[in-house]
Amino acid sequence: MIIYIYGADTYRSRQYLNDQITKFKQARDPQGYNVVVLDAQKVEGGKILAEILSSPFLAEKRLVVVENILSTSDKEFLDKLIERIKNKKIPDSNILIFWQGEKLGKVKEIKELETILKKEKYIQEFVALVGSALNAWIAQEAKKRQAKISASAIDYLALNTGSDMWFLVSLLDQLSAYKGEEEIELSDVNLFLGEKVDDNAFNMVEAIVHGNKKQAYKLLEKQRQLGEDDFKIFGLVVWQFRILLLMRSLFEEQDGIGSETMAKILGLHPYVVKKNLALIKRYNKKQLTKIYDQLLIMDFKAKTGQQDLAPSLDLLISQI
Repeated sequence: MIIYIYGADTYRSRQYLNDQITKFKQARDPQGYNVVVLDAQKVEGGKILAEILSSPFLAEKRLVVVENILSTSDKEFLDKLIERIKNKKIPDSNILIFWQGEKLGKVKEIKELETILKKEKYIQEFVALVGSALNAWIAQEAKKRQAKISASAIDYLALNTGSDMWFLVSLLDQLSAYKGEEEIELSDVNLFLGEKVDDNAFNMVEAIVHGNKKQAYKLLEKQRQLGEDDFKIFGLVVWQFRILLLMRSLFEEQDGIGSETMAKILGLHPYVVKKNLALIKRYNKKQLTKIYDQLLIMDFKAKTGQQDLAPSLDLLISQI
């Protein structure tokens, strides 16, 4: 049996792999005598092939996990492996799991092996979660840690971590330990993310809202020069427009509402509300809703590989 596990979300794919290993040990190999895990980037091909072909030790089945097989440059090894898979020359007693978490290698044999593996009966792809699926995952992970988390905190985490599950899990571990039985609020997330809704992001969005394209492009380029990831920059822009939409909606519902009351109702820091009050007068709720919906579509297409994010950011500035 051959199992192929791959995808952009290496955190969830790694968890799935670990679950498969645990299940095998519980069912067939409590001592772990017949479980072998090899990294193709570190172990030479001959050693890997020998393990794949070895017989189980005092058992009916053996589990061999080969990580990052599609990242090796050992052509001879790849040719031998491809030939054995094609001609079904892998021992029936061995369960072979290929887990891919690194970038694919450049030798032509890699493409051939990848095509073969994707045609196997047992494959599991882990695409990057976006939108409501990502929000639901964050809520589920918080629940696993017996932590309570507000909807606004979930939204902010989803928008400002670029679907980096490893980073998200690390943040959730810290936040759950920090808050204990208390609910994780937006202000807590801001604390652990280092106040990512900062002046640079605000100034860039302010320039976009006011139609100052030259200044917006300048600030965007400055963020890039400082090494900021486009997904993180875009997430901040989306979050800023979400704040504007929430504030504008509340402003239209409650005429004359003060900044402190607005901050309390929306669960935002008073300073953030005060900075954005001047901006919400430029657009009405309908206009902001249209812009926000466009941003979410751009975000979805970027995270699902339908378009590159860098030109999307440039397009955003030119269109708004």
